[in-house]
Amino acid sequence: MIHNPEVGSSSLPRATKAIPPGRMAFSFLAVAMVRTTALLLFLVSCTAFHEEDDAAIRAVMAQQEVAWDKGDIQGFMEGYADSVCFIGRSGRTCGRSNVTANYLKSYPDRARMGDLAFLLDEVVPAGPVNAWVTGGWTLHRANDTIGGGFSLLWAKGPEGWRIIRDHTY
Repeated sequence: MIHNPEVGSSSLPRATKAIPPGRMAFSFLAVAMVRTTALLLFLVSCTAFHEEDDAAIRAVMAQQEVAWDKGDIQGFMEGYADSVCFIGRSGRTCGRSNVTANYLKSYPDRARMGDLAFLLDEVVPAGPVNAWVTGGWTLHRANDTIGGGFSLLWAKGPEGWRIIRDHTY
């Protein structure tokens, strides 16, 4: 036992060495960094864009093709959010009902609608609940074939993945 005259008592000798101040700060920093990294990885894994999201977007577009080819513009429009804005040669139209009205005016019958084919170039995640899709479209009709390209901004909501911006050219 060691007598400590400052406090008037005896204590057992310490078996530990003092950690230098710089090294102690490093230890706390390392632990904090590991914990922060683990938390971030956990959060990212919970909110990341997954292969299932890519597949869900592609499935909506496939359903749109089927609806279009049946002459079902209302079914085709199910792939759009209520707040969609369509940007095309005629300008900008916002709101699903307004975009639907434009489609009905431009494609009044099955002959005019033709057979739709999408060619998707890429699905690019833009965060956990958004994605950009680029590609091309072709309408095969009895008297002609027309086509162009598109870039679509998608958002994931309660109904699933829906188009919120459609720039078709």
